[in-house]
Amino acid sequence: MSETTLGGIAGRMPKFIRRADPAVLTAFACIVVLLLVGSLYSRSFLSPEYLLQQLKVASFLGVIATGMMLVILLGQIDLSVPWSVAAGAMMACAAAAYGPAGVVLAIPFGIFCGVLIGIVNGIGVAYLRIPSMIITLATNAVAQGLMVVYTGGFSPQDSATGAMRYLATGFTIPGVPNAVIIWALIGIAMVFVLTRTGFGRAVYGIGNRERAAYLSGIDTRRVVMIAFAVSGGLSAFGGVLLAGYASKAAQSMGDAYLLPSIAAVVLGGTSILGGRGSYLGTVAGVILITLLQSILSVMQMPEAGRQIIYGVVIVAMLLLYGRAPASR
Repeated sequence: MSETTLGGIAGRMPKFIRRADPAVLTAFACIVVLLLVGSLYSRSFLSPEYLLQQLKVASFLGVIATGMMLVILLGQIDLSVPWSVAAGAMMACAAAAYGPAGVVLAIPFGIFCGVLIGIVNGIGVAYLRIPSMIITLATNAVAQGLMVVYTGGFSPQDSATGAMRYLATGFTIPGVPNAVIIWALIGIAMVFVLTRTGFGRAVYGIGNRERAAYLSGIDTRRVVMIAFAVSGGLSAFGGVLLAGYASKAAQSMGDAYLLPSIAAVVLGGTSILGGRGSYLGTVAGVILITLLQSILSVMQMPEAGRQIIYGVVIVAMLLLYGRAPASR
């Protein structure tokens, strides 16, 4: 087919398709393929009830991946997600044991613990110039140790509050889970921040070239620290929602969200080197990962196999999308 013919076809495409990121379109195309594949294993896979349940499950990953995307846009990585999730959940449930005041402050306290972890990460990366992979891995280990000390090595006994359960499993709007509404609100806020504020422009600028952003007058260290704090807070909030969903916290509840949160962001076309990506792509990546998890569960794929698949997906997406910004 000639270039003229291809150009004519492209010209007849809707404007929003011509302007869309190819990675985002690929992610949504893969979602359609997974839906079709899933329907071969189960007739109920395409039912509205099942799809709504999958969207509800995706909401927990979506909240966590939102923070991860912000960090990756900077060209950094946050490996403290597992125990930021667990710490937020465990501390929220623990606070609930301290009477009515504890019940009221449970959710804010859980999120606050995650923000603290994020601030430590941000200080290490922005001010101490420690590579994000190292400082976040170390922070994750410290958080794990503190939680094990708190529980004495046993499973947490504190239960989630009624508010936590309502946010995770309730329905404010009939037929629409609260978890989905929360993810939508967080997503709208993130889109606004990234596209309509100086902070969002600074995030993209730092991700493209940090030194140039600094020379243009951006307080790069403050932006990096805030981004890590937001990532920690959203991870902890995801943990709070998960605790509400399960009615209690668990020490290893965040382990299953590290690779999927990174994979979801990368699958949506966000460059792992920073400076490029859209939240719509992250939404597509989250849904794609959730459907993939569902199909692997139906196929009875063991956890080790799932982790291998996530790793292969990340490497493949790096090969596809990670080369373009390398010449910056």
